[in-house]
Amino acid sequence: MTPRLALFLSSVAGLALVASAAAADPRAEVRGELDPALREQLQRAIGEVEGPPSNRFEARRRARAALEAAEALLRSEGYYQPILEDVVEGEETPIAIVDVTTGPRFALTDPIVNWIEPPPAPPLQATVLDDIGLEAGDPGRAVDVIAAEGRIVAGLNRRGHADARADPRRVVVDHATFTVQPTYNINAGPLVRLDGVRLQTRGPTSPDWVAGLAPWSEGDVYDPEDVAELERRLLETGVYDGVGVALAPAGQNNADGHRPIIVTLTDRPRWIQEAGVTVSTSRATVSAGRATSATGGSAIEGLWTYHNRFGRADTLEFQARLADVDSRLGVDLKLPHWRRPGQTLTMGAAVVNEDTDAYRRFAGVLYADASQRLGKSSWYSYGIGLDVGQYDENRFDPVTQLPLDITRNLALLTLRGGAYMDRSDDPLDPRSGYRLLANVQPTAVTGDDSLVFLRADAQATAYLPLQDAGKTVLAGRVRLGSIVGGEELTIPSDRLFYSGGGGSVRGFEYQGVGPRLPDGTPRGGLSLFETSVELRRDIGRNFGGVVFVDAGAIGFQETPNFNNLRYAAGLGVRYKLPFGPIRADIAFPIDKREGDADFQIYVSIGQAF
Repeated sequence: MTPRLALFLSSVAGLALVASAAAADPRAEVRGELDPALREQLQRAIGEVEGPPSNRFEARRRARAALEAAEALLRSEGYYQPILEDVVEGEETPIAIVDVTTGPRFALTDPIVNWIEPPPAPPLQATVLDDIGLEAGDPGRAVDVIAAEGRIVAGLNRRGHADARADPRRVVVDHATFTVQPTYNINAGPLVRLDGVRLQTRGPTSPDWVAGLAPWSEGDVYDPEDVAELERRLLETGVYDGVGVALAPAGQNNADGHRPIIVTLTDRPRWIQEAGVTVSTSRATVSAGRATSATGGSAIEGLWTYHNRFGRADTLEFQARLADVDSRLGVDLKLPHWRRPGQTLTMGAAVVNEDTDAYRRFAGVLYADASQRLGKSSWYSYGIGLDVGQYDENRFDPVTQLPLDITRNLALLTLRGGAYMDRSDDPLDPRSGYRLLANVQPTAVTGDDSLVFLRADAQATAYLPLQDAGKTVLAGRVRLGSIVGGEELTIPSDRLFYSGGGGSVRGFEYQGVGPRLPDGTPRGGLSLFETSVELRRDIGRNFGGVVFVDAGAIGFQETPNFNNLRYAAGLGVRYKLPFGPIRADIAFPIDKREGDADFQIYVSIGQAF
């Protein structure tokens, strides 16, 4: 182990230590022969105070308050005949005590449901009653009795009785038989069938477009999940400040007795102007304002967005960026729910001037992509892109083993397909689950060179909570990539694989992983391997600490090469905001080469992966 790595690991160990807060004193001591779980519940119900009582009078007051809290808790848990005593012991250092004898725990009898006219259909009655979740002999806990009533009403709501409600219940506690018998009085209301959509908005949104998003047909039975889905479909467009979707009140039926769904939309400002500045001393990025190029470098960017131009929650975006790495002038049009709900069509055109350490490209770009949402957070996509431009490349000739300077005029026609599955619990700060991402791009090249090749890559990330309900999380990432059908020298430089930077192997600058040409130009490859491991730990309410190791390799065959792996390690801090964490990482290359920086710093929103 190198001295630098030893110093790094010792500093990380200090970061992982979390000081424990001093425990407060309990309001009163709980005594009696009790189940450990019940004792813990009583102690939580009694609560804590700052410091011991100053005299016996104060101790007595605490003991009586604790007795009242304990009695309420015991009754809610089905102990209706407890014997409780408040006690004070000691003269100079008095102690407040609650002595508890629970007595028998009362049990439930079969619940009774009285249907207030008109009752629901008999099959529905049986289905809803199966959802009650109470059985004779269960402990007579108050919370279970109340929750069962809520499940009855919710079950009716889910099955079309939108106006269902519970009238006052009656609960009989029989001290002779030690039983609790709940009687529920349920007003199911009529079965509701749906009309269309009634739109209320001051904006230009088309009522016909909104009606086409509804996941029901006229006459279908009301289902709150369908209403929630329509709300999700409108919210995910991102062009509304407010979206309200609700069933019209009773009495607003149409001639057929069907009720409409009322949709209320509040538009965002039609025109939005944004500007951002990114400042970097290398390819590691620290930015202010709007997030800019993922490739790093310094940049000035302006963005003009026009919402709802065509009355279907569309977004028209004009972009101008002057940057060290990726300058461009372009326009994008996004049409959400294109042709069917959940499918988004994005079309764009741009003039691009890309200037990286590995190549320079000046090109015109046209593209169209359609993505289809699956569930709440997964999708697949397909599309086509056309790039026409000039490539100035510093390349490596594997035959002569010498570097080459090449200028080529090329046209690239690319078919694009991708899929993403998200089974994690949070988009910006996951603590459990996994994510899978895959992309394939068959490409035909013409111009100064002609070839056909396939570029594919896939990434998997996983999150394992280790302890304390996710306060400590082990996170891992693996990415593989391969290009089939072409040679290193003939594949356009921007389609080769590179590694290094904030989104791949931290500790190295952008494109800084992998062999270099004699002049220091990054040598792109035909295959890619990357992996990362992070240990994340919450520190207090708003902060978190991270320790990580990243590794990556660029290969010159179609299959990934693990012989030239480069490693980096680092640590970071997370500050939690309501929408997700802000991260700041510092990473150090291990066994760095000549020309590698001693460290890299990254600041961004959300976890690294």
